[in-house]
Amino acid sequence: MCFKTLQKNKDVSILLLRLAVAGVFLAHGYMKFQNFDSLPAIMKILAIAEPLGGAAMVIGVLTRWAAVGLSIIMLGAIYTKITGMGVGFTGPGAGWEFDLLILMSCVMIMTMGAGKYSVDAKIGWDKV
Repeated sequence: MCFKTLQKNKDVSILLLRLAVAGVFLAHGYMKFQNFDSLPAIMKILAIAEPLGGAAMVIGVLTRWAAVGLSIIMLGAIYTKITGMGVGFTGPGAGWEFDLLILMSCVMIMTMGAGKYSVDAKIGWDKV
């Protein structure tokens, strides 16, 4: 069965998901950090929090907590796009479908944990 093989490699899948989510937050945090002095206070907080959460995902340390924090950021992004910007799920420019996908990826990481290829697993913070 193909699915049994996939199940045996779920820790690799979790690692790849963590790295993909980390890449998004590292890139977006870096973009914000480029203009740090001209940003409003909330964006300055995000310019620091996003790369920290992304780094935690790469290393796999405090991964579930990082996923919680990044989920809150994504909920705020979705809320802002819907209420403040009037953006639809898909729309001209950027809808909030990408934000929802990142949010659900963070929820998946919260649910599954960091997997065995993580600092959390090595030091016993996340039983796998």
